[in-house]
Amino acid sequence: MIALTTLNRRARFAALLAAALSLSTPIWSQQASDQAPALALRAFGTLGLARSSSAHAQFARDLSQPYGVSDQWSGKIDSVLGVQANYRLHDKVEAVAQAVSRYGAEDNFKPEVSWAFLKYEPDARLSLRGGRIGTDLFMGADSRLIGYSYLPVRPSPDFFFTLMLSYFDGMDVQVTQPMGEGVVRAKLYAGHAREKIPVLNDILDFSGSPLVGGFIDYQQGAWMWRASYGQLRSSSELPGMGALLSGLNQYNAALRLPSAQAAADDLAMKDKFIHYYSLGMLYDEGPLQIHAMVNRIHKDFASAKSTESGMFLLGYRIGSVTPFAGYSWINAQDKFVDTGLGRVIGPNAVDAGIQLFIDASHVQQNTVTLGLRWDFQRNMALKIQGDMVRGAPSSVFPYRGVDAAFDGHTSVLSIALDFIL
Repeated sequence: MIALTTLNRRARFAALLAAALSLSTPIWSQQASDQAPALALRAFGTLGLARSSSAHAQFARDLSQPYGVSDQWSGKIDSVLGVQANYRLHDKVEAVAQAVSRYGAEDNFKPEVSWAFLKYEPDARLSLRGGRIGTDLFMGADSRLIGYSYLPVRPSPDFFFTLMLSYFDGMDVQVTQPMGEGVVRAKLYAGHAREKIPVLNDILDFSGSPLVGGFIDYQQGAWMWRASYGQLRSSSELPGMGALLSGLNQYNAALRLPSAQAAADDLAMKDKFIHYYSLGMLYDEGPLQIHAMVNRIHKDFASAKSTESGMFLLGYRIGSVTPFAGYSWINAQDKFVDTGLGRVIGPNAVDAGIQLFIDASHVQQNTVTLGLRWDFQRNMALKIQGDMVRGAPSSVFPYRGVDAAFDGHTSVLSIALDFIL
């Protein structure tokens, strides 16, 4: 659903509990009577330009993008075009479909179906959906492609770039219940991932990977809190890892070295879990908006590092203009795999390759964000933003095309026009 910051001042239940505008105001609709089916069509998009200060690493919006921007202006990382159709089959049943064109894993803007589900709401407290559904692993994750729905040009890359999934095929159930002076909402979901990400000049395909999770949030007045958890079991192996695993197995067979076999088992990603833990808070009252989140992504395999990250965003609306400032950070947990080969045969290519593989997922950086959002027309916003990223030279995971001269520092200037139609 689309969370629109400029519409949060409407009914607090609809805006903050749902945190969404369900694209219910159509650009074209057909309805013969109050009981007849109705079709509503909407479009949304972002026209974005960005450049960084570094010629030694390309800044990408998230892990789905094979290339990013460096010291030349580019419109590819933030530009998005989407359409959504809502068709009401019954007063309690609705069909929703959404298609989005954005720069993705295959180095193009090939459109993909991001939502395609049936929703059944027998009453205001229960909702069931089945089909292709947006992921709710973090607060705001299911609407992060709709630029109009948030203050900055893009959701914090430090916080969101490791979130590899935008949708899944499956079902969810949501229960809403008044509690005290507020409202509590709980959701459970289950299904299978269908997306791909570029890894080491190859493609990691998560298609068929089981995904389960849920969240619980509580909204009272201007405040909302959320705790969420999700887990993905990978159905694929990391590209490039097969040769290393084969090498370890061969050494184990030749040298009868159990530590080599144990290392291979530890490094393998296939059939292992990625766990997503997140806490979030939103305050939205009058001209003031505050958003804070922390997360931990734990990987049950040793070939990629687990991470912890957090973000804070503050905005204050003055008429049609909203200045905003933010701070975010992300750190990876070091991993070391002991194959035992070094003690038997000395330095070797397998150990070196394993360490290079693990180090490719290292990240240790923080970002200061300053920007301005101007809602110059209904359903349209112009944004300008600067991000000052300060990290270690070894913090290469968020970037593409990193060379040896990269010092971990870059500054990114972005301009974007967001709209819904």
